[in-house]
Amino acid sequence: MNKLKLITVMLAVAALVQTGDACTVVIAGKKATVDGSVLNSHTDCGPDCRIQVVPGQKYPKGTMAPVYYGILTRNRPEMGEGEILGYIPQVEETYTYFHSAYSHINEYQLCIGESTMSQRPELQVGKGEGKQIMTVEQAAVFALQRCKTAEEALSLITSLMEKYGFLPSCGPESECLTLADPDKVWVLELFSVGKDWTPESGKPGVIWAAQRLPDDQVAIIPNWSIIKEIDLSKPDQFRASSNYMQEAVDRGWYDPSGKHPFVWQEVYAPTPREWSTNRFWLFYETFAPGTTSIPRHTNDPFKNLDQYTQYVEPLGSYPFSVVPAKKLAVQDIMAFQRSTFEGTIYDKENDAAWYYVGPDGKAVKSKLATPFPTREMQKQMKTTRRRAVARMDGEYGMVAQLRSWLPREIGGLYWVFVDNAYTSPYFPLFTGTTAIPEVYRTYDPNAYSDQSARWAVDFVDNMLYLNWQDGKKDLLAARAPMEESFFSRNAAIEQEYMALQKKNPQKATALLNNYAQECADKIMQTYRELRNLLLVKYTNNK
Repeated sequence: MNKLKLITVMLAVAALVQTGDACTVVIAGKKATVDGSVLNSHTDCGPDCRIQVVPGQKYPKGTMAPVYYGILTRNRPEMGEGEILGYIPQVEETYTYFHSAYSHINEYQLCIGESTMSQRPELQVGKGEGKQIMTVEQAAVFALQRCKTAEEALSLITSLMEKYGFLPSCGPESECLTLADPDKVWVLELFSVGKDWTPESGKPGVIWAAQRLPDDQVAIIPNWSIIKEIDLSKPDQFRASSNYMQEAVDRGWYDPSGKHPFVWQEVYAPTPREWSTNRFWLFYETFAPGTTSIPRHTNDPFKNLDQYTQYVEPLGSYPFSVVPAKKLAVQDIMAFQRSTFEGTIYDKENDAAWYYVGPDGKAVKSKLATPFPTREMQKQMKTTRRRAVARMDGEYGMVAQLRSWLPREIGGLYWVFVDNAYTSPYFPLFTGTTAIPEVYRTYDPNAYSDQSARWAVDFVDNMLYLNWQDGKKDLLAARAPMEESFFSRNAAIEQEYMALQKKNPQKATALLNNYAQECADKIMQTYRELRNLLLVKYTNNK
């Protein structure tokens, strides 16, 4: 295959991106993890996978901070934020944070994950349809700039949303933010209030509720509400807006005089969709087997065609959170982010359409079988679509490890993947890093660059379509030892940093920056070599 043909194939496959609600968030309290760290995560984090360090700054009194719409887009120039919808008072000093489509973490190990949810049509509002101006990605940036703890972030974000109005930016849908620090995690769910709200009304511009994750438990937010009954007599566990129940009463969605309790998830979220229930099921089957008894395991490629008798469970069958069967490590969440429903009725890599009759009359699985069939493949194969945790173009994602016993500069580890979690490596960044390697700051979807980590992973991902069954073995053989080396090297870097910090803080910071560059160089080298290997082994150059 010549270079032009190869690039044409690659771009054609890349263009067939599956759309729809996508973000999966997994969180774990400090007593639910193997090392006592708090874990926060986020997949499918928006189009702009470029990571920038935004240094903390000082501002004169009276300065106003712009409120942007368009932070998510990847077509804006570097560090450009998009359209200004309004202004809020600026604080006198901001903190350093890592900026991207959804900004996740700051220098104090405050970390924010996001998952778009669904909401009733009556609550939906888009840009220009109302007076609301505050998106979750902008509110998260303000929180990372101004807050050190999850409690502070919860207070700030909800106050901003109430005063300036919650404006959905991922469709007209609701949102969930997971607010984490080295001590605790809060789950914050936000529903909009429709098109008629104005700041002058005196009413909150959002309907919100928050629940704290118990320290010994884990939870998933797969694009759906998970908060159920709310007990505001326990402010250490529950918080909510003043209108959290009244909005439902006024709209006829809840009768407070009835016998049924107010269940937040049932009142504000519409009928659940399979793209969420299948991930609920997978999470609990993986980390707390026995939570549900619904049978979905199978290796029969024809079972995923049998939808008529499949059980559809109510969301009430899944708790807000659960004590895991065993404590989680960072690698457990990484593995879950890479999961594709292997061995279940949702396993598209084992779809019946991939099989053909061999010379001996037995079924043979095609080497092309992939868990990520493109839309054109789905049409040709006459098969259904399934929303796995990993996606063929997940843009980027992360797992954050937050540790209270280490200096904040190395207590936070921000593990980032780009493109597809299944094929991407995880790139480690300490929260004290002040210089991001160029390959993780560079990405133009319309112009290939050999100096972009996103393009390096995307190239490998697309090459795998030539022979997915054999190529994925080459992928694992190249990636696994590299990632293992990152984990072992991290411990040494932490010790070196603590020794240097006391003597020379500048050299200590340089150590973290140099380590980030070392890891990025290793990733680029590994994926270029992997790209070349796949090219030689599986293209028709023989």
